[in-house]
Amino acid sequence: MSETEKNPRVLPLVLTVVFLLVAAGLGYLGMKVLDRLDAIESQVTALGEEATRAATASTEALEQARRAEESARAAAEGRALAERDSLLAQETAASAEEQARSAREQADAARAEAERIRQEAEAELTRLEEALGKVVETRRTALGLVLNLGEDSIKFDFDKAELKPKERELLSRIAGILLTSSDYTVSVNGHTDDVGTEDYNQKLSERRAEVVHGYLLEAGVPGEIMTVTGWGKTKPRVEGTSDAARAKNRRVELGIVNSRVNYRPAAFDNR
Repeated sequence: MSETEKNPRVLPLVLTVVFLLVAAGLGYLGMKVLDRLDAIESQVTALGEEATRAATASTEALEQARRAEESARAAAEGRALAERDSLLAQETAASAEEQARSAREQADAARAEAERIRQEAEAELTRLEEALGKVVETRRTALGLVLNLGEDSIKFDFDKAELKPKERELLSRIAGILLTSSDYTVSVNGHTDDVGTEDYNQKLSERRAEVVHGYLLEAGVPGEIMTVTGWGKTKPRVEGTSDAARAKNRRVELGIVNSRVNYRPAAFDNR
């Protein structure tokens, strides 16, 4: 007879011990499994977070790439515009330089032409001065020539404005010389002595200038190039109240100006 059969309480005890051992083993294995599951879950969570961070980084990287691409495109467009503007500026500068060069050439040509005309006019004025100086007192001024038709050429009697035959001949010779030239103007200026009122002498000087002007017209000098002015007794040629001084101041002066010469603006010096 076996020990179990001899002692019926042994079997349950053995079974209990075996059950406890099995339960303990299963519990240990369960704990290991749970620990493993916790570790796996932690890894999965960590991997999920890492994946999220990677996705975020990827999104940011894509956004940065997009912005970089836009910046590069804008920079390329800016370079293209800058190159176009630079080319346009170069073309404009070249055009401006060409215009400036052309303007300088035209200005130089104009100055040369003006100087040529001035020299020709000066030479013509000198010729007139020499020719007129042979028939009447002629002097050079800042404005041109002044011909003095005073007592040595035209002797105006006191309170008179008539021309004598000899004086008409003189004016004919002057007109003949003037008609050999061109590009000039003639101012006819009448003067009186100091005897009488200002108003009376003003009118007398105008009458004397008009009579000379009228004869020059008859001799062929164009009326459009002549002007007539009476100065009365305001511009005596010589000072004094003697008969000789007064005779010199009763006169007509002709101012000859060549219109091609650039004279400084000033009145004729009638003294």
